[in-house]
Amino acid sequence: MIEVEVEADAWTKALPEVETVTLKAAEAALETVEGGGSFAILLTDDETLRELNARFLGKDKPTNVLSFPAPANPDRHLGDIALAYGVCAREAGEQGKTLSQHLSHLTVHGVLHLLGYDHQDDGEAEAMEAVERAVLEALGVPDPYAVELER
Repeated sequence: MIEVEVEADAWTKALPEVETVTLKAAEAALETVEGGGSFAILLTDDETLRELNARFLGKDKPTNVLSFPAPANPDRHLGDIALAYGVCAREAGEQGKTLSQHLSHLTVHGVLHLLGYDHQDDGEAEAMEAVERAVLEALGVPDPYAVELER
């Protein structure tokens, strides 16, 4: 089960179908592993992400997405994801993407972190980006890394 909570009204004002976009991306990413699992996605504001980033990662600044993987458990609860509206909207504009495309990418990215993917070194980053590209392609979302290379 995937639960999406929209805490910041800016998300629905900018993207009325925000819950559908988020769920579709999360479900597509979750299909990359057998067994599934449950998690929650919080669509919130920059201040909330700044607080979470400071509290859990020691970085006192807002960020686009944070993932909080859960320890292994019999219920297969994978953890939680939080996304900041302001950062995501600004990045989408700067990168020439729609908010829907960027939200899809960051949701997939967050889910992959819950599934154990990371990007601490080049090999991990390449593997994670390959899965992101495949999931996003299936969703009809352009390759987010190719867009960055074209800028």
